[in-house]
Amino acid sequence: MYMKLSKGLSKPGPSLLVYFFLTVGASLESLAMHHSTLGVTYLFVIGIEFVLAFLFGNLLFRENYSHSNLFGVSLIVAGLILLNAGGL
Repeated sequence: MYMKLSKGLSKPGPSLLVYFFLTVGASLESLAMHHSTLGVTYLFVIGIEFVLAFLFGNLLFRENYSHSNLFGVSLIVAGLILLNAGGL
């Protein structure tokens, strides 16, 4: 969300928030990897980021998506559920 608001890192406030949240996210991901495998944790985090970006794009920026986009996101969500069921 802040990546889009930063307009290519040209706006200072949103740009600082981009770096802040990247740092926090990487730190939390490192903690999660302490208790799980690299591949599963990384895929889970990337999947969550993608779904959140998809939702924020629609809710905050009024971006429109096709039925195939929605189907693709539903497949990602199903994959995240399977990853979690496998003992993340």
